[in-house]
Amino acid sequence: MNEARGRRPATDADVALYERQGLGGAVGFGERPALLLVDFTNAFADPDRFGGGNVTEAIANTVPLLRAAREARLPIAFTRVVYAEDGSDAGVFTRKAPGLLALTDDSEGSQIVAALAPEPGEHVIRKTQPSAFFGTDLAAWLLGRGVDTLLVAGATTSGCVRASVVDAMSYNLRTIVVRDCVGDRALGPHEANLFDMEQKYADLAGVDEAIAAVLGRAAGAATPAAGP
Repeated sequence: MNEARGRRPATDADVALYERQGLGGAVGFGERPALLLVDFTNAFADPDRFGGGNVTEAIANTVPLLRAAREARLPIAFTRVVYAEDGSDAGVFTRKAPGLLALTDDSEGSQIVAALAPEPGEHVIRKTQPSAFFGTDLAAWLLGRGVDTLLVAGATTSGCVRASVVDAMSYNLRTIVVRDCVGDRALGPHEANLFDMEQKYADLAGVDEAIAAVLGRAAGAATPAAGP
C-alpha cells in the first residue's frame, strides 16, 4: 500500500484499547467469494461533484481486481445511486446531499465509469440509500449463488462502502475490504473508517493479496482431484 495512504488514524493508546477489548479478529476468506463495486460512477469520480481525495486512484487499482474476478468467474455486482426524474423516491438522504437527486437513471453522473463498465451477466443494482443491501435484491442474489465471502471496492469509504460493509457482515458474509480499491473525497475519514471497519466488521486486504486469493481459489477449483 502507498505509504502516503497508510497513516495510522489512531494513537498507540487507541490501538491498545481495541486490542485489550478483544476487537480486530480476522474473518478470513471463505470458499465462494463474490466482488461488490460500490458507486464507482462518473459523479463519484469527479472532484467537482462527489469525488476527490483518492477515489481516482481507487478506481485505477480496481481495474486489475475486476479483471481477476472475471477470470475466476466470480459473481460480480455493481451499485449505482439512481433517483426518479420527478424525485418521488427521494428521502432524508437527499436532504443531507441534495446533489444526489441529479443522479437519475439516464444521467451521465449515475453511469458506472468506463474503466469498470459491467459486462453481460454482471448484476447492476440501483439504490437510493447508502447501503448496497438496503431496499435491493443484493442479499438474495448473493445467497442464490452460494456466496460466503464478499470482497468490497468502491466509494466512498466513509459512506456507502462502510454502510454496505456493515450490512454484509450483518448477513453473516465474510467481508473483505480491498483497501487499495476504496476511496473517499477526504483522506481523514478514509483512513479512520478503514481502521474502524477492520476492528469490527471486516478484514482489510491489499489489491495484490485479494487478486492472489481470487485466482488461487479459481486455480484450486479447476484442479482435478487426485485419483485413488
